[in-house]
Amino acid sequence: MSAPGRTIYTVSELADILRALIEDALPRVWVQGEISNFSRPSSGHWYFTLKDAQAQLRCAMFRNANFHIRPQPKDGDEVLVRAQVSFYSPRGDLQLICEHLEPAGEGALLRAFEALKKRLAAEGLFDEAHKRALPRLPRAIGVITSASGAAIQDILTTLARRYPLAPVWLYPVPVQGASAPPAIVHALRELPQRAPVDVVILARGGGSLEDLWAFNDEAVARAIRACAVPVICGIGHEVDVTIADFAADLRAPTPTAAAERVAPDIADLDTGIRQQQARLHHAIERRMETQIRRLDSLDARLQAQHPARRMQDRAQRLDELHGRIIQSMTTRIAALRQGLHRLAAQLQARAPATQIVLRQRRLDTAQARLHGALRRHLANADLRCQRAASVLASLDPRAVLARGYAIALDAQGHVLSDAAQARIGDALRLILARGELDARIEQRRSDH
Repeated sequence: MSAPGRTIYTVSELADILRALIEDALPRVWVQGEISNFSRPSSGHWYFTLKDAQAQLRCAMFRNANFHIRPQPKDGDEVLVRAQVSFYSPRGDLQLICEHLEPAGEGALLRAFEALKKRLAAEGLFDEAHKRALPRLPRAIGVITSASGAAIQDILTTLARRYPLAPVWLYPVPVQGASAPPAIVHALRELPQRAPVDVVILARGGGSLEDLWAFNDEAVARAIRACAVPVICGIGHEVDVTIADFAADLRAPTPTAAAERVAPDIADLDTGIRQQQARLHHAIERRMETQIRRLDSLDARLQAQHPARRMQDRAQRLDELHGRIIQSMTTRIAALRQGLHRLAAQLQARAPATQIVLRQRRLDTAQARLHGALRRHLANADLRCQRAASVLASLDPRAVLARGYAIALDAQGHVLSDAAQARIGDALRLILARGELDARIEQRRSDH
C-alpha cells in the first residue's frame, strides 16, 4: 500500500520484515538466565520466560528439540540456552527459539572435565596396569573426608560392623570449595606417613557437579596415583563420576560401598577358619584310614606267606612303616600346628583372644584323640603279628620231632614211611629233634 510521499505497510507485512531482519542480522546465540512462567501444554512444546535482574525474553522450545533433555527444567532454574532470535508476529513479541538447554555453569564444567579426563588418560594415568590391589586383611584403614559430613558416619558404621579389628585413621579435609583440592593432596601424602595404614578411602557425600568439583582437580588425581598405599574412591552417589574415580585404584559407587569393599566381613573370616579346621580334621582322618588299610593289607599278605624269613622281613617292614607313620604324623602335626600358630598369630592381631584359646583347645583335643587312636591300632597290629608267628611255629616239622618222633632215611636218603620199604640188615639214619643216629635193621614188623 502506498500514498503520495509515503510507504504504508500492513501490520503483517511489517511483522514479516522485522522477523526477517532480526533472524538475518543475528546468528544463533548463547543466552544465560533464570526460567520463569514455565509451561508445557499437551503438544509437548515448552514455553517460558528467560530473565535476569534487568530484563526478560520470551522463549519457545519445540518438542523435537526438548525431547532428550532430562530432567525437565522448572521455574527458578538458572540455565544456558542456544537459540535463534526471532519475532512472533501473532503477539508482536521478540522471542528466542531454543535449540539446546543445559544447567548454567555445568556446560563449561563438563567441557573442562572431559578435556582433563582425555589429557590424563592419554598420559596413561588411568591405565589398569597402574591399579594396585586392596589388601585382603588391612591392618589399619585411612579415611580422607569431611569430619562433619554424613559420609564419615556411614563409613565408620560400616567398618565397625564388618571389620572391627582394624583401627580407622581419619584425616579431616574440606571436600568442597577452593581450599579442598590442596587439602586433599596434602592428606594423600601425609596420612600414610603419619599412620600405619595400608589402604585409604577418599570419600564425600552426593552433590551437584559444582559441589564435587574438588575431585575433578588434576593435582588430586596425580596425588592419588602418587599415594604410598592403594586408594579407593567413594564419592557422591552411584551416578556421580569424577576424575578422582578414574585415577583411584578402585572406584566404589558410594562412601558406604567403599567401606564395604575395603573391610572383609569378620563373620566370613570366622566361617573360613572353621572350614579350614574341619578340612584339617578330615584330612587327618583320611590319612589314618589309608594307613590302617595299608597295615591290614600287609598283615593279610604276611598271613598268606609261610617261610619264617619272610615273616621276619614283614615284621621289620611293619616296624619301618610304624616309624614312618609316626614320623609322618609327627611332621604333619608339627606342620599343621605351625600353620595354626601362624593363624593364631594373625588372629591375635585381629580377633578376640578368647577365640584363639578355644581353637587351641580344639586342636589339643584332636591331637590327643589322634595319638590315642594311633596307639590302639598299632597295638592291634602287633597282636596280630604275634598270633601269626605262633601259628607258623606250630606248623614247623622240628616241633613234631621235639615230641619224641624221628625221621628214618635209607642209604639213599629217602624217607621211609612203610616197613616194607627196607630189608633186614639195611643201614638207616634216624633224624631226631636234636642230633642223628645210625642204625641197622635186625627185625621187621608190619602193621596188620
